[in-house]
Amino acid sequence: MTTEHSGSGDVTRSMELLWGTGERPSRGPKPGLTLDRIVTAAVAVADAEGIGAVSMRRVAAELGVGTMSLYRYVPGKGELLDLMLDQIVEFDAAEFPGPEAGWRTVLETAARGNWQLHHRHPWLLQIDQTRPLLGPNSLDGLEFTLRGLSGLDLPDREKIRILLAVEGYVAGAARTRLNSVMAEKHTGISDEEWWKTQEAFLVRAMESGRYPHLAQLAEDTFTADADDDAAFELGLGRLLDGFAAYFEERGC
Repeated sequence: MTTEHSGSGDVTRSMELLWGTGERPSRGPKPGLTLDRIVTAAVAVADAEGIGAVSMRRVAAELGVGTMSLYRYVPGKGELLDLMLDQIVEFDAAEFPGPEAGWRTVLETAARGNWQLHHRHPWLLQIDQTRPLLGPNSLDGLEFTLRGLSGLDLPDREKIRILLAVEGYVAGAARTRLNSVMAEKHTGISDEEWWKTQEAFLVRAMESGRYPHLAQLAEDTFTADADDDAAFELGLGRLLDGFAAYFEERGC
């Protein structure tokens, strides 16, 4: 469930902070506090307890400072969230494939990186980034990916649509897996226990003859996939196969 929105604070102020034009506090003492430390502490709270646990008071407590000390660096939670979103997507240009690696390798790398990002920071699924604020790390990622796709003879708008399609697949796959994990955490009931509770009712339904195709499915069809990465890779591969056929039609 979405609980927060990027750009929910003062957008101009967020951009100033993202691009390094407003890190120093304008007044007051100069404690051993930096904007980076504040954002890092906020990310740690979100990773441990979810984005709902992040507040200026809570982050200040984690840093051992008064809440008002934080306001000398960042106006509020909305701007802090924008900084958190950019901090967690750091890219290393040296490790990202260039166009010589081929478009498929580039998209695979981007997708796998995003998949791992969601697993490191499950709270990302609670953020609506329909209107993203593009900081330096976010733009680095986009730059490196577009550099890798520069060999494709496609309109720029179409390249962006391809990236959005891959991103949508990753987010959907991550949501399916992580929601299952969070459900067990919140309820204390495992997936196995959840389905076991329904078993007697479903067995009677299958024996009724009303659902012949469902009744013929193998018993392990709906058991949890122990290898989530394998399931993710299966879907990613088929998605990229579709792009390959499309590029061939376009003569790319």
